[in-house]
Amino acid sequence: MLDYLEKNKIRAVYFPLVVYWIILLTATSLPGQDLPKLGVSDKIEHLTAYLILAVILNLALLVQNKYKLLKSKSSLFTVLIISVYAALDELHQLFIPGRSCDIKDWAADFIAALIGALIIFFIAGKNRKKAESA
Repeated sequence: MLDYLEKNKIRAVYFPLVVYWIILLTATSLPGQDLPKLGVSDKIEHLTAYLILAVILNLALLVQNKYKLLKSKSSLFTVLIISVYAALDELHQLFIPGRSCDIKDWAADFIAALIGALIIFFIAGKNRKKAESA
């Protein structure tokens, strides 16, 4: 799987990451009354949205070859980048009508980043073991 993503990183990883991140930023910039009601807790919405972001971002860091440290510690940097982004996003919502800055939302985003990073960490580990045994 990682071989395919490395060979097709622009179309399979980078482009989806940019599009998804723009959609996420747009969604978090909508006034509170314009938000669709999904019928689930907003913490579940945060977990889902940021889990997807974490998986795609971790893959992007893993398949890039320009920065060795980012590649070798992709899971760590995924959690760090998303944690900072989520905090900034919560702060920016102070300026959006009907929205608020909530530490519990940030915590859900952070937990999602950890889960997403762990998912890719284990998938990449299995992929490496399979490649070494081949």
